[in-house]
Amino acid sequence: MSTKIFVNLPVKDLGKSMEFFTKLGYSFDQQFSDENAGCLVISDDIYAMLLVEPFFKSFTKKDIVDATTSTEAILCLGVESRQRVDELVDKALAAGGLPSNDTMDQGFMYGRSFQDLDGHLWEVMYMDAAAVPEQA
Repeated sequence: MSTKIFVNLPVKDLGKSMEFFTKLGYSFDQQFSDENAGCLVISDDIYAMLLVEPFFKSFTKKDIVDATTSTEAILCLGVESRQRVDELVDKALAAGGLPSNDTMDQGFMYGRSFQDLDGHLWEVMYMDAAAVPEQA
């Protein structure tokens, strides 16, 4: 069995966050979604649990980071093409996300990034493994 990952992210407005990611083409597993949580299905092995802040707080004794002013993590999605990078980030920006960093283009590796509605940082990357330069 492959390892699955469930990233937990605090959100201010679950409905708006779910609508945002739906506009990017993702779906939610209703079995694990309710008024406190939305189970965002990124792939067969990658999920993001969007948790309303009070519910998220029940899992930690630490303060919740304000992702609009501080960064705790950057989530990076590897996709199958440069076109998919542009498609996904363009959808995120059209859905209300904000730009994050400049486009990164190293020939064999191409990436763009955005901030979601709560300020969480997402990178979308494509890498042509066959074109990776050899290390000296």
